[in-house]
Amino acid sequence: MARNFTTRKRAILAGVVCLVAADLALGYYSWQLTSVPLPTEEQFHKLEMQLKMREAPIARAQKIREDMPKTQKDCEKFETMLLPASSGYSSVTSELGQIAKKSGVSLQGTSFKPTAIPARGLTELAMESTIEGDYKNVILFLNRLQRSANIYEVESLTLAPQKDNKGPANAIKVQLQLKTYFRNS
Repeated sequence: MARNFTTRKRAILAGVVCLVAADLALGYYSWQLTSVPLPTEEQFHKLEMQLKMREAPIARAQKIREDMPKTQKDCEKFETMLLPASSGYSSVTSELGQIAKKSGVSLQGTSFKPTAIPARGLTELAMESTIEGDYKNVILFLNRLQRSANIYEVESLTLAPQKDNKGPANAIKVQLQLKTYFRNS
């Protein structure tokens, strides 16, 4: 019985030592938590602003991802509005001539430089031309070009030198660089 009591005593003592060790460990952990200073209200607002700044690009990216199907449909709709490459050159030449005639300018020396865009099934057509007329009619030509059913991108306008002084005194000559696009059939 004495031996049984000693074993019991040692078991109880070991349990108490374990409880004291656990209590000391939890006390140290609690002390570590209280020794870390809590952020002031100003620091808290700075952290909150940083969080908002970091969340904004994420929200923007998610919105872009959500809008992507609509954007793709709009691109496809745009591409179907383009002239087919098979009849595009004649249509563009005819339309530029009509716009020039209605605007009261003369269109001279139109040249084309096609560039294929195989990834999209398109052809980019760079055009260079010279228009001549008075200032008002040149602006009218550009306005009508902008309102055209076809897509024209004006790359540059350069005032061209007059080689001879024939014609109206207020006439200007403008070198025009345009781009348009055709869909490949």
